Amino acid sequence: MKVKKVLVSQPKPTSEKSPYYDIAEKYGVEIEFRPFIKVEGLSAKEFRQSKIAISDFTAIIFTARTAIDHFFRLCEEMRVNIPDTMKYFCTTESIALYLQKYIIYRKRKIFHGKTGKLEDLVPFLVKHNKEKFLYAISNVHKDDFSILDNHKINYTKAVMYRTVSNDFTPEEKFDYDMLLFFSPSGIDSLLKNFPEFKQNDIRIGSFGSTTAQAVRDAGLRLDIEAPSPKAPSMTAALELFLKEEAKCEQE
Repeated sequence: MKVKKVLVSQPKPTSEKSPYYDIAEKYGVEIEFRPFIKVEGLSAKEFRQSKIAISDFTAIIFTARTAIDHFFRLCEEMRVNIPDTMKYFCTTESIALYLQKYIIYRKRKIFHGKTGKLEDLVPFLVKHNKEKFLYAISNVHKDDFSILDNHKINYTKAVMYRTVSNDFTPEEKFDYDMLLFFSPSGIDSLLKNFPEFKQNDIRIGSFGSTTAQAVRDAGLRLDIEAPSPKAPSMTAALELFLKEEAKCEQE
């Protein structure tokens, strides 16, 4: 069965230059963007149940822009005054620059890594090991905290937002030939929305090893896996699959 309609379980690209649009035109497929999961912030009441007082901390670790949004939202809701002396440690420069949305960047002490990995931040954290760090995270996270423990960093994990299933409505059609997933939570959402889901001829693609494992653990067939040596991105993997499919049709 030829793939005609693909569901990408991510938000629609903000740029019209997305490779997905080029693929759709080149191979004559319809591509829809519809996240299976969504992020929602904890309320101030919920956060208070953690017994964490933000004002007790002198530095914050951010690994995502979403964490920044929910940190400042909670501070506003709880009327927490963030001192100018607060130090910010971010895993990438782009995350660090996102702080400009909430603070005067040039007047703050901000540090960032290069690759997005937590270990990149360790030299900065060790240098400032007298600080008391607040680590803003989601209820679902992949961070390995052992690296902080090994360097005796004084930190506290604070769940400020959570990942939940973005449920389908009865009116929404589910007539896709291919589903592309980017996190294990997406697989959980699929099975939550469609408990009687039968894969049959539907192709499933995944990005990342944990997502691929979640597909297999759910007893589903994995048809596309990225990254790989031939396909470093999901779009590259999708194009490779469609190219092979078109080649088989011609033979």
